[in-house]
Amino acid sequence: MEASGTDEVDKLKTKFMSAWNNMKYSWVLKTKTYFSRNSPVLLLGKCYHFKYEDENKMLPGRSGCTIEDHIIAGNVEEFRKDFISRIWLTYREEFPQIEASALTTDCGWGCTLRTGQMLLAQGLILHFLGRGWTWPDALHIEDSDSDSWTSNTVKKFTASLEASLSGERELRTPAVSLKETIRKQSDDHEAQNEIYHRKIISWFGDSPVAVFGLHRLIEFGKKSGKKAGDWYGPAVVAHILRKAVEEARHPDLQGITIYVAQDCTVYSSDVIDKQTDSVTSADARDKAVIILVPVRLGGERTNVDYLEFVKGVLSLEYCIGIIGGKPKQSYYFAGFQDDSLIYMDPHYCQSFVDVSIKDFPLETFHCPSPKKMSFRKMDPSCTIGFYCRNVQDFERASEEITKMLNISSKEKYPLFTFVNGHSRDFDFTPTAASEEDLFSEDEKKKFKRFSTEEFVLL
Repeated sequence: MEASGTDEVDKLKTKFMSAWNNMKYSWVLKTKTYFSRNSPVLLLGKCYHFKYEDENKMLPGRSGCTIEDHIIAGNVEEFRKDFISRIWLTYREEFPQIEASALTTDCGWGCTLRTGQMLLAQGLILHFLGRGWTWPDALHIEDSDSDSWTSNTVKKFTASLEASLSGERELRTPAVSLKETIRKQSDDHEAQNEIYHRKIISWFGDSPVAVFGLHRLIEFGKKSGKKAGDWYGPAVVAHILRKAVEEARHPDLQGITIYVAQDCTVYSSDVIDKQTDSVTSADARDKAVIILVPVRLGGERTNVDYLEFVKGVLSLEYCIGIIGGKPKQSYYFAGFQDDSLIYMDPHYCQSFVDVSIKDFPLETFHCPSPKKMSFRKMDPSCTIGFYCRNVQDFERASEEITKMLNISSKEKYPLFTFVNGHSRDFDFTPTAASEEDLFSEDEKKKFKRFSTEEFVLL
C-alpha cells in the first residue's frame, strides 16, 4: 500500500509539472518572432534575404522555382518551409512508463535529451533526404485538417501500389507521355521521401522500442550514473547519442556512426577508422559520420567574442545545429540573424503520439514558428554537431571548419581543433571496458566532471 501511495504521489507530481510547463511555455508558440528585412538569415548553412520578398510577390510562377533560383531565393515563405521541415521534439506526457520509475512524462527535466534528439534527427535528415529536402506539407501545418496536394499524392500512390499487389487493377498498357512519366517519377520520389521522413520520426518515438527514443537514451544514461528525472548536460547527451547510434541494429542505420571530440580535439584518424571499420571487399562504401564537439564559450557567462565563431559554425553546410540554451533551459540552435540565435524550444508539453501506427500524425513533430534569442543570453556549455557523408566529405569538412575556426577566433587558440593521427598517438588511451559496461572508466570520470560543470537544466 505504501509503494502504491508513493506511485500516486509521483503521478500527481508529473501531472502538476506537465500543467505548469504548459502554462509557462505554451504562450511562447503563439508570440510572433520579428525578423529584419535588412539582414540575412542563416539556417543550418542556408542563407535567406527577406528584403527580396516584396519583389517576389510581383514575379509570376514562383511556385515552380527552387531555393537555388537567385532571383527569388530567400523569401519568407521559403525560409518558413525550410524551418518547419526540421524535426521538433518536445516534452511529452502520458507515454509508456519509464522503467524503474513512475514517470510518464519528461516535463521539467528532459529538455537537453530532446535538443540532442533534434540535432541527431537533423543529421539523419541529411543522411537519408539531403539538405535540400523540405516537408511538402510544411506550410499547411497550421491547417492540419486539410490535405495538401502532396499528401493526397502519397495516399494515391500507396493505394495504387496496394491495388497492384492484390491484383485488383486491370492489366493494361496505356500510352504514357514523357510528361506523365516525369510526373510519376516525381511522385514516386516524393512518396519515398515521405517514407523516410516518417521512419526518422518513428526512431524518436516515446516508447522502449524506439532506437533513439527517450526511454532508450535514459537506459544509456544509466551507464553514466544518470537516471530518469535527472538533469543532463550537452556533453553527457553527446556521449549518450554516440552509444545509441553504435548500439542501433536497424539495417538502415548501419551506414552511419558518431564520433565525440575528446578534450576539444577531433583526431582525424580516429574518425576515419570509425567510418571504415566495417568496409569489406563486397561493400566498399565508408560510413557517414556525425561529429559532436562539446565546448564551453566562456566561464560563468558566454564570452561575446565567441559570437563570430557561433555564426561561422551555423553558416557551414556541414552543421546540424547546436545543443545549447540559456541558464536552466536547453534549446536547439539552428541559425541566426545579426546577433540573435534562431532556435527550437522543447519546453512545450504535448500528448504522446504512437508512432507505431500507420499514418500517425506528423504535425506535432514540426515547429510552426521560429524563435530568436540574443547571443548574450546563451549559456557557455554547448555541443556542436557536424555531418559528413563519407571519408572524402570529412576531409573536406575538416579543412573548411579549420579555416572558419582560424578566421573567427580572436584568441590565440581556437575553441577546438582537428589533429592528424590517432588519440593514442598523443597518450590519450581510454581504459578498456568490459562488454557488460557500455562506458569506459575515463568516460565515467568525464560524465561526473561534465555534470558538475554544466548548467542545471529544467
